[in-house]
Amino acid sequence: MKFCDMPYVRPDTDRIKSDLQALTRRLTEAGDYAEAKAVFMEKEALTRSLNTASVLAQIRHDIDTRDEFYDGETAFWDQTMPELQEYDQAWTQAMLDSPWRKDFTAEFGDLMFVNAEIARKTFSPEIIPELQRENELTQAYGKLIASAKIPFEDGIYNLSQMTPFKTDPDDARRLAAWKAEGQWYKDNQPELDRIYDELAHLRDAMGKKLGYGGYTTLGYYRMGRNCYGQEDVERFRAAVRKYLVPVADGIYRTQAKRLGKEYPMSFADNALMFRSGNPRPCGSADDILAQGDKFYNELSAETGEFFRAMRENELMDVLSKEGKTGGGYCTDLGDYRMPFIFANFNGTQHDVEVVTHEAGHAFEAWLNRDRVPAEYIWPSMEACEVHSMSMEFMAWPWADGFFGDDTRKFRYSHLAGALCFIPYGTMVDHFQHVIYEKPDMTPAERHDVWKELLGVYMPWVRLDGEIPVYGEGHGWQRQMHIYQMPFYYIDYCLAQTVALEIWAMSQKDFADAWEHYMAYTRQGGTLVFTRLLENAGLDSPFDEICLRRVCETASEWLGSYDLSGIE
Repeated sequence: MKFCDMPYVRPDTDRIKSDLQALTRRLTEAGDYAEAKAVFMEKEALTRSLNTASVLAQIRHDIDTRDEFYDGETAFWDQTMPELQEYDQAWTQAMLDSPWRKDFTAEFGDLMFVNAEIARKTFSPEIIPELQRENELTQAYGKLIASAKIPFEDGIYNLSQMTPFKTDPDDARRLAAWKAEGQWYKDNQPELDRIYDELAHLRDAMGKKLGYGGYTTLGYYRMGRNCYGQEDVERFRAAVRKYLVPVADGIYRTQAKRLGKEYPMSFADNALMFRSGNPRPCGSADDILAQGDKFYNELSAETGEFFRAMRENELMDVLSKEGKTGGGYCTDLGDYRMPFIFANFNGTQHDVEVVTHEAGHAFEAWLNRDRVPAEYIWPSMEACEVHSMSMEFMAWPWADGFFGDDTRKFRYSHLAGALCFIPYGTMVDHFQHVIYEKPDMTPAERHDVWKELLGVYMPWVRLDGEIPVYGEGHGWQRQMHIYQMPFYYIDYCLAQTVALEIWAMSQKDFADAWEHYMAYTRQGGTLVFTRLLENAGLDSPFDEICLRRVCETASEWLGSYDLSGIE
């Protein structure tokens, strides 16, 4: 079914609560496993339909935040979902206490019980008001970002549409674009500070109400982390500082020489990889999607079938337009057993990476669409990002069709960008740990933390105040995850490390790399992250040697890559 034809009906909240209570009661009263399983399958269907309705409302709201109907519907879900958590928690407890738990485990595995134990630690009816207010605040942030109207030259642009100007080869024009965007953030900084200040205190209050002394422990539970903890993340951050920051620093020093710039460079100059311009797609949005067809059809029979279904059912909304919320994501529409891709094309190499990155998520969900329970469709967040980031590298043999004459530029900048991203992403995580340890910081103190961390993780940027917000060391407020999905960023860094491992394999034997990719992806969310890696013959990013090897291999490749004739 095409996305435009999928009906949306707001559910009757009282009826849903009643149904959930009835299902929980029937589960506890089940006389045998067959009866308990039948109730379990009814609950699966109910949850899938609820999630589908919620996702439909969110996608349609994100496509046009000015739509009053879906604006009202997202407000409804923001209030309703926290209320329904109480009933879901009762169901979860009944499952955990079920005399048929061993039978469920024998058929479906133990992970759903492991995850249920974690989920139980994230909720109490006592925090429903805070959850509802958190939803309101994250929506307010999203709407503020989507509302941006930035005057530049002879036009008015949203944040996504400013991106091509921010990588323009002309130094003056590029700097002016960064200043214009930075000024928008500067003008809206009081509101951005207000929203985040309330979020930080709100989340701290939730953690304390649940007995954790603050938000960090609760934040890890909410992320569903089931095989690693804060100490593992701290070790990974240390390895990033030890191995990756020097590699990234070298990349930017080389870039400064190539551009004829003094090191360290401004944010505007760091954004320009080549004096002749960053790689650009060689066609229109339709051309990019058509090359996506070719890529997925030739990659494998499964990926070909998947991408055709996405295109035929119009399950991608990728063009940037007024009123559309920023960013990109992949989600799934459970009742239709299909994923959906949301993005904002802006004429940069990012457009191609959407067709590969978000479609990597979507392919995994499509491949595992019939799993029971439905939570096994997706693994945990860091595990999900392996599917997407690795798929970006799997597209390299088809890069000519996406980039034409800029293909060599693309391969170099894509690998360099993957390496340089990890220090940034790790800094985002480090920043949040500091903030939630000290939730009573003033907005100015939070900005100071970010500025200090920039010196540790990104010494290649010049903080001289030339560019509003960015040049002042306040740029964290553009990172929506910090507002909307706390602690969801180190996931990208862990996954990027694994993706770079798969990239290294692909340079030796592409077919072998694809086999490892599929061995990993076919498992869906049936196991924890580290077990998924082990089963697919991949190293864990928590092992320091993994990051060291990745850095050595990638540095050697970048150092020997032929850029002759490219300015």
